[in-house]
Amino acid sequence: MTITEKPIFDYQRRKLSDKELKEIYTALLKPRLIEEKMLVLLRQGKISKWFSGVGQEAVSVGAALAMHSDEYILPVHRNLGVFTVRDVDFGRLFAQFQGKRSGFTNGRDRSFHFGIKEKKIVGMISLLGPQLALADGIALAAKLKKENKATLVFSGDGGTSEGDFHEALNVAAVWDLPVVFVIENNGYGLSTPSVEQFKIGSFTQKGAGYGIEAIRIEGNNVLEVFHQIQHIAEKVRKQQKPVLVEAMTFRMRGHEEASGTKYVPDELMRFWSKRDPIKNYEKYLLSVGVIDNQNIELTREKIKKEIEAGLKFAFNESPIDADTDREAADLFYPYVPKIQPPTPPVSSKRFVDAISDGLRQSMEKFPELVLMGQDIAEYGGVFKVTEGFVSDFGKDRVRNTPLCESAIIGIALGLSISGIKSMVEMQFADFAACGFNQIINNLAKIHYRWGQNADVVIRMPTGAGVQAGPFHSQSNEAWFFHTPGLRIVYPSNPIDAKGLLCAALEDPNPYLFFEHKALYRSITDDVPDEYYTIEIGKAKLVTTGNDLSIITYGMGVKWAKNILEKNGVSADIVDLRTLAPWDVETVRKSVSKCSRVIILHEDNLIGGIGGEIAAWIAENCFGSLDAPIMRVAALDTPVPFAKSLEENYLPEKRLVAAINTIMAY
Repeated sequence: MTITEKPIFDYQRRKLSDKELKEIYTALLKPRLIEEKMLVLLRQGKISKWFSGVGQEAVSVGAALAMHSDEYILPVHRNLGVFTVRDVDFGRLFAQFQGKRSGFTNGRDRSFHFGIKEKKIVGMISLLGPQLALADGIALAAKLKKENKATLVFSGDGGTSEGDFHEALNVAAVWDLPVVFVIENNGYGLSTPSVEQFKIGSFTQKGAGYGIEAIRIEGNNVLEVFHQIQHIAEKVRKQQKPVLVEAMTFRMRGHEEASGTKYVPDELMRFWSKRDPIKNYEKYLLSVGVIDNQNIELTREKIKKEIEAGLKFAFNESPIDADTDREAADLFYPYVPKIQPPTPPVSSKRFVDAISDGLRQSMEKFPELVLMGQDIAEYGGVFKVTEGFVSDFGKDRVRNTPLCESAIIGIALGLSISGIKSMVEMQFADFAACGFNQIINNLAKIHYRWGQNADVVIRMPTGAGVQAGPFHSQSNEAWFFHTPGLRIVYPSNPIDAKGLLCAALEDPNPYLFFEHKALYRSITDDVPDEYYTIEIGKAKLVTTGNDLSIITYGMGVKWAKNILEKNGVSADIVDLRTLAPWDVETVRKSVSKCSRVIILHEDNLIGGIGGEIAAWIAENCFGSLDAPIMRVAALDTPVPFAKSLEENYLPEKRLVAAINTIMAY
């Protein structure tokens, strides 16, 4: 390259020194040279997949250089430059791509699906939109701590079609969160062109819809990206408000290498090849005499040596020897609870009062704990669990949310990344369907993947019997029971409700805490007034007998007690209390003693938790059984509204027949 060639872009150095311009050049070149090497390794079968960012390096590099080193960045597929700017160790990076133990996920995930806390990087998951809400949560944490920091998160143009994009921007705007949302607009979502993705001409038009500032920048001009993001980030820190940035760019290779680029018109490829961010920046530096061709070669050779050294480290590492115990142990953040037993005095409390009491005392015990949910502030929530909390703890900690379950769960995880506990109230457990992805793919998997805990409790008002119909009455605990990495609690009485909730809020792992709505104001106990905890994972023997073991939880405990009292059957009632993990030893002891087993739950029969427990008993306690294992559950229909239909749907009346049948053996 000669110095007579002129760059396409108008580069403005402003106050940058020659040394700084050279450093930007080195930072820009690193991801390109790594990419070139990765494509060779991919063809050689030494890595399994590659998402190329060739042509887009200036966005990642310029933006990462513009942020403070102690501020979080949340990259996606094509943001290798974020990792290289933050000086991520090449050996570990390449080990990650090869699925080696010294990679950042212990071989459990690939590509950039990981985070590095010490580098303030939070990587993506394959379902792209949820990361935007995590950025909201990290920004909220900074705001609550009064740290005066910005958070930067990337999205591709295709990812903006997801509902998570809308939810994250809307909450950031409503809550005035210091987030810089960068959309890399490369014209295609995989092979689908922008004209088939959205009607708007520019993403800057979206800003007005959310009430936030939005600007468009030339994404292939590294100095423009750097200066603009530097300016925007400073504005975000000072004003504590989000900004949307559309960076115009293009990827010169396929979405991933197998996709190719045949769907891209030749003239478009030629247009963008002339706008290559590295070639143009080199031309600029040559034209102003900051570098010469010798500098270019020396810089390239130095980077290539770093790459080869990192590859040598990764290639020399042996493939992972699988260790089943380690795989299971890494599902959750290591935590040994210190149980605080209940002590007098006690007072009469309804189920709903006990929940409120435990939540209030946990707010006092953990001054960083944040509560979020629809209508939970001044209104106190639809069930009045948080009534009066705003006056005691303030609106920073008791936060009304827009109707956006996915974003709020993602924000809760972002808070956890920043060391803040949170509780999210689903107005009804049914509504967790709108946050399902965040629960099962982010909360449940994040510690197993890269060691980040999810210190989040989601309260789930659940259950039928109150004539609320198909969308406010579901018992959906089985949706989540199948997903490793979640704790699931389902108390049946006020004493357990308070103690288990306090224990869940203490534990820095993700919890779903189910509360039966029909129990809120229908049962009362003498509940200890002071703070206490109950061990997670331990069932309780509610009644004892010799003829039958009824294994149940939640409302099933009340049904079983009432029916046993009326029919004079001598039976164990095992209240599981915790569903994940469930107490296999208490179940084993009861089954071994009674020899007859009924598993009772309100959820539908097919795919319910009872099926798993029945299978475990059949495998592990078969020699103790004198009768077939029986399950009693709801009908396999949605929950109906009319009282007679709902009573027929619920399993309570079918329990008597099941008891008579099993006792006949």
